[in-house]
Amino acid sequence: MDPDHPALVAARDSWRFVQGGDKAGWLGLMAEDICVEDPIGLAPTNPDGQGVRGKAGMAQFWDSNIEPNTIRIETHESFAAGRESAHRMSLTTTFPNGASMKLNGIFTYRVDDAGKLTNLRGYWAVEDSEFTQPAE
Repeated sequence: MDPDHPALVAARDSWRFVQGGDKAGWLGLMAEDICVEDPIGLAPTNPDGQGVRGKAGMAQFWDSNIEPNTIRIETHESFAAGRESAHRMSLTTTFPNGASMKLNGIFTYRVDDAGKLTNLRGYWAVEDSEFTQPAE
């Protein structure tokens, strides 16, 4: 697998910006018509099940779901084909009160001809996540 595949590069950059708290860098990876379904289907981060659309929507997604939390991303396997990459990953989100949520899933990233992200899809479910309460 080519480590410089555009969808792999975009995915790795996305993880780096999320973990580093770089909103501008993260949004800069995205095409204007980005659609993110994280997770796919109805969920608190996808309330209508249609995904978050456009950079303005993604900026709001960042402010609500990324900015207030600490997110650790572990990648277990990656694959690339065409303009897409797929990754088996674990994400651990620690909330401001110290509680945490760990999820395991498959995440796909699609880029356009310019290497900008057009789609990000997360195959995981809230009910399958592992929750830990804050330390007393």
